[in-house]
Amino acid sequence: MNKTNAVKLPLLAAMITFAACNSGSSTQEHGADSTAKVPAFPLADLDTTYKACDDFDNFVNGGWKKNNPIPSTESRWGAFNILDKQNKEVRLKGIIEEISSKKELKKGSEEQQIADYYASYMDTATIEKRGITPLQPYLDKINAVKTLADWSNVSGELQKIGVSSFIGFGAEADAKDSKMNVLYQGQSGLSLGEKSYYERQDSATKNVRSEFVNHVNKMFSLAGFTDANPGATILGLESQLAKIQLSNVELRDPVKTYNRSAYAELKTLAPDFDWDAFTQQQDIKTDTIVLQNKGYISNANKLLKATPIDVLKLYAKWQLLTHFAGYLPKAIGDENFHFFGTVMTGRKAQKTRPEKAIRSTDAQLGMPLGKLFAKKYFPESSKEKVSQMIENVRKVYGERIDQLSWMSDSTKAMAHKKLAAFTYKIGYPDKWKDYSSISIEKDKLLENIIASALYEHKENIGKIGKPVDKSEWGMTPQTVNAYYNPLNNEVVFPAGILQPPFYNPDADDAINYGGIIAVIGHEFTHGFDDQGSQYDADGNLKNWWTKADRDNFDKLTKRYSNYFSSLEALPGFKINGDLTIGENVADLGGLTLAFYGLKKSFEGKEEPKPVDGYTWQQRFFLGWAQVWHANITDAALRNQIQTDPHSPARFRINGPLPHLKEFQAAWGCTPGNKMVLPDAERVVIW
Repeated sequence: MNKTNAVKLPLLAAMITFAACNSGSSTQEHGADSTAKVPAFPLADLDTTYKACDDFDNFVNGGWKKNNPIPSTESRWGAFNILDKQNKEVRLKGIIEEISSKKELKKGSEEQQIADYYASYMDTATIEKRGITPLQPYLDKINAVKTLADWSNVSGELQKIGVSSFIGFGAEADAKDSKMNVLYQGQSGLSLGEKSYYERQDSATKNVRSEFVNHVNKMFSLAGFTDANPGATILGLESQLAKIQLSNVELRDPVKTYNRSAYAELKTLAPDFDWDAFTQQQDIKTDTIVLQNKGYISNANKLLKATPIDVLKLYAKWQLLTHFAGYLPKAIGDENFHFFGTVMTGRKAQKTRPEKAIRSTDAQLGMPLGKLFAKKYFPESSKEKVSQMIENVRKVYGERIDQLSWMSDSTKAMAHKKLAAFTYKIGYPDKWKDYSSISIEKDKLLENIIASALYEHKENIGKIGKPVDKSEWGMTPQTVNAYYNPLNNEVVFPAGILQPPFYNPDADDAINYGGIIAVIGHEFTHGFDDQGSQYDADGNLKNWWTKADRDNFDKLTKRYSNYFSSLEALPGFKINGDLTIGENVADLGGLTLAFYGLKKSFEGKEEPKPVDGYTWQQRFFLGWAQVWHANITDAALRNQIQTDPHSPARFRINGPLPHLKEFQAAWGCTPGNKMVLPDAERVVIW
């Protein structure tokens, strides 16, 4: 479904999409399938020609970076990518191969769906033979459009199968009544992902726009479309659309983007668009909708009305073609990769067909695969240990709240209430959805994609006006990530991330606290970052702060935002502190909670002796830097800065550490070192 303004807050966004090949000490098997021990921290990863107090990232990871260049199939390469590859291209591969070797699988069973979907992706001969004919019924409907009302109708049908338009609908928990689901509206329809790609005037971004025009032209040619100058036309329309959309920073405001309205108000805001046709095609029935931005809807109506119908038809054809490009003949898929893989992110080569087939099967049938993954690779003992870690973080967070000098007692009481109400999910769901209604055939890849999309659409739309199922998961068990959901006031840790180097049963506590405990603290802190802090203990968008306390908090976060905005990742491309503030605050909070959680664990015990010459304090920070070691292409770095609410990995390491006196003390840093800030410039929030 299209993203709404009620978003979950993951540990990272785009990074795991780009996992690939290679291996190293951090990729050894560990879990139910292996007894091999994984090193806590390989000293070969260090580069001691750098000083820890001047550039901690390169001091800790310089050796790793030199020995782990970005594979040609990737745009970035780090701990998340390596573990993601292990989970998918090794573990899921084994599961899929085992299932595919079985005979006469029952129709509608998860095994049949997995085996036949994988086979349909691998059947390149049939894909080539069929060409774009599977899309023809939709193309015929687009070609038959004569009026804006017709276009509204077709756009609704296309949205039902996942194809973007200028606007998108999706069901989610109501931010002001979090026990019930409501329909949300959100802006959509930009091929380049974010409005800055249509506005920036630097040479790199201009080149992306030029390449995009060429890309659209070539895609239309490969598809056999005869439209004149489609690239320039599409870029022109999307540029106009970008001008009236909210920026990714503006979209972070949960109050301004929550506008509960009667469905009928859509017709007042945009009278020329046929909303009834659009919603009926999607089987949407509701009297209430939460609008993201009323001004956008009105301005979009003016734009659509002023745009020739042939241009709107061209746009619909483009959105259809680009959405399904990866499931069409090789020439179309190759051109799709050239632009979105190479131009946009710097990848030089595609994965092998079997690797792509595994990932595509995971994308469509992730939960059925996840059930098998969790059973085979996630021991129950890990669930118990992580539960203990979470409770340790909760306790330390409570103590930190009590020590705050900038927060009043009344707000502290409400913060404690929210902290106590935090729930968590670990490893995998307690109950699994029934996917048996999805019809999967081994020789019809594109129809399989559509069948999966229709299932997801029906399941989502069916939630409207119904109670929220708080047992539902927003990630599959094999996902290398974690998230905080403010509407449920919950933190979620899939089995996929509960492995080395994030969680290593063989490592000393300091390394694990710098890794998985800091991750847990990160997710907890999302409940109190600039967005999460606006939701109460029940997950409702409701102010629970005094005005003075909120002002104090806003001043602290603004200082931290300004600090990150001063950091330059590439010439002309600085971190967007306002976009990344939530993640940056969560990193700072996660580190603080984990450090003091580790310290607390030593109470009444003898402090551990140094390991490999490093104290527990130093090893804590080694653990943090280890989970973020990464190499990234310039193109992917530019893309991340413009679109991603997460700071690049290097800045997640070096960015928060100058604000921590604990880091300075651990490494003996002194004024004059690059990673030492004057006390007056340090930001301490939690």
